[in-house]
Amino acid sequence: MLAVLTELAQHGDGVSLEEMTQAVASPKPTVHRALASLCRFGFAARNGHGRYVLGDEFLRLAFAHHEARPDHLRIAPVLTELARRYGETAHYAVLDGDTVVYRAKVDPPAGALRLTSTVGGRNPVHSTAVGKLLLSYALSDEPAVADWIGDRPLTRRTPHTLTTAEALAADLARIRVAGYAVDDQENEPGIVCVAVPVFMTSPTRPSGAVSVSAPALRTSLETLLAQIPAIRATVEAR
Repeated sequence: MLAVLTELAQHGDGVSLEEMTQAVASPKPTVHRALASLCRFGFAARNGHGRYVLGDEFLRLAFAHHEARPDHLRIAPVLTELARRYGETAHYAVLDGDTVVYRAKVDPPAGALRLTSTVGGRNPVHSTAVGKLLLSYALSDEPAVADWIGDRPLTRRTPHTLTTAEALAADLARIRVAGYAVDDQENEPGIVCVAVPVFMTSPTRPSGAVSVSAPALRTSLETLLAQIPAIRATVEAR
């Protein structure tokens, strides 16, 4: 049932019983029973074309939970202020293994560029400013970075992505000294980003990171870097 629910979330325009059966690799009667149970509790529904979609009750619970989370409530004014002041998108993300999870996102009132990030979505740690900043607190030197990478290759999201232990360790060392992280078109072509830590639960270990992301042609990385003291002050003041 959880596999069916997870798969439903990937199909905004709905999915048929046959398609779902193939996606979760289970017998059709089993999938049908799971969908029927989800529909009974409002976690799934059938649209006008007879395809299954996420139900309104699931969406209600998800958004209600998100809006009530303490970190979301505390960070929302920060993101709103940053998006308003700089006219760019502000994020709050936390570390989860080798990915970052976006807990909150605020677009500017006008002129927002659509980014791949979504609330609840993930991006690789090694290619994002928020991820590298949080990773700098977890991995203290190059051997630690090499152990963390292990045998898996680091995905090259763009030509600028750091994909070796040496390069990533050097960047993490710079981040620890500077107190902020940079994504210079490393996760998305044409997108630059700066990130600073957020200390909500500990004075020494960040609970997450706040970032400001922008299209490089509109707001240069140098412009964002010049605003680091103001961005940090906004976070700390809130």
